[in-house]
Amino acid sequence: MKDPIKLDPQTKLERHVARWLRDMGTGYNGHDGIQAAYEDLMHGGCSSGIVSHLIYTRDCAAFYRRHMGEIDAMLVEMLSDCGGTVAELFARAGWDDSDPLARSDGNQNILAWFGFEETARHLMDRAGVEV
Repeated sequence: MKDPIKLDPQTKLERHVARWLRDMGTGYNGHDGIQAAYEDLMHGGCSSGIVSHLIYTRDCAAFYRRHMGEIDAMLVEMLSDCGGTVAELFARAGWDDSDPLARSDGNQNILAWFGFEETARHLMDRAGVEV
């Protein structure tokens, strides 16, 4: 039997996502509920509606504004690692090129989903979980 996954959140955003993973994981049978919740998140992303508090654009925009510093830092790191622009990175998500500073709720929605999903990925990577 595997040991249960131990998440070690370090930041406010990580604590938020870790809480969601744990809470969502209780809905799955077995001891690997956190991993199952994570796999479902990675399969459909936030756009699937799996993260119930990040469905409506206004809620996503509020989430982004609350965690803007951490999300923006992740975005800068990703762009530094991968190159390209924000518009290129989120072209498939419907990024509005006329709002490069993400002042509109639409672009903030995209960044909220990015921040949530990337944070989950970082937590699971640190926990040694491969999916």
